[in-house]
Amino acid sequence: MRSSGFLLIDKPSGLTSHDVVAQVRKALGTKKVGHAGTLDPMATGLLVLGFNQGTKLLTFAVGKDKTYFATIRLGSSTITDDAEGEVIYVSEKDQLAGLPKAKIEAEISKLTGQISQVPSSVSAIKVSGVRAYDLVRSGEQVELKPRSVTVAKFELLDIAEAETHIDLAVRVDCSSGTYIRALARDLGSALGVGGHLTSLRRTRVGDFEVNQGYSLAELQEGKANSIALNQACLSLMPIREIDSEQKVMIRQGKQIPGQIAGEVGAVHEGQLVAILTQAKKDSLRSLVVFEESEIA
Repeated sequence: MRSSGFLLIDKPSGLTSHDVVAQVRKALGTKKVGHAGTLDPMATGLLVLGFNQGTKLLTFAVGKDKTYFATIRLGSSTITDDAEGEVIYVSEKDQLAGLPKAKIEAEISKLTGQISQVPSSVSAIKVSGVRAYDLVRSGEQVELKPRSVTVAKFELLDIAEAETHIDLAVRVDCSSGTYIRALARDLGSALGVGGHLTSLRRTRVGDFEVNQGYSLAELQEGKANSIALNQACLSLMPIREIDSEQKVMIRQGKQIPGQIAGEVGAVHEGQLVAILTQAKKDSLRSLVVFEESEIA
């Protein structure tokens, strides 16, 4: 295991993202561990974690697009918009009977593209400094403001009909900040039968795929391999080679000449030195600098 980098974990159901971070801290023997986007306890799939100097890169992974596979249950709604919450609405059986696939797909289409979405009330969004889900659990009413998100793909993969509900297997490719629970809620509402999420699996964050990840058991057995800082950075942004003089300038907090769009990783002899952004018209400044002793 490297001294710093990224670690991809396939999170099991029943654990919070913080639970996973705690186990990774113990396994790696370091307190410097963070993740690039929470998964609910019910959800499984890809958690992108950074450790030691890798935590400095996480901010550039948080905003990447993501892919999810989910099951949406039509026929009832819950207070949490997923299967773990109290049921607050149940539709009549005749409302579900004969609900045409074409109508379901038409409403899914309306939830595709750039849409305005009200996050689930049990999200981690802070309201006056308090997490929304903590307010809901304490019995308070929470109303969150709508936000613009992009759902690049909302694909219906399968339909399973039962007497009391209809389960939809779906795939969603979306921008960061999209709530799949909210898609389930809004689809059920649009169809007039209620809806909530019964399963959720994240399979992709940017260029990172869940099949690259490791289970917690593999981590504890020493079978998990981390991703080096320079390789992790290459998956997040373009790389720019710098010379030894520029490397010294960056470490001294000085700007170096150049023009770029967005952020780039500055690499010298295969090692990640810094993340650079445009400062003035012809100069670049560092957003993050990596300590030399930690970049092996």
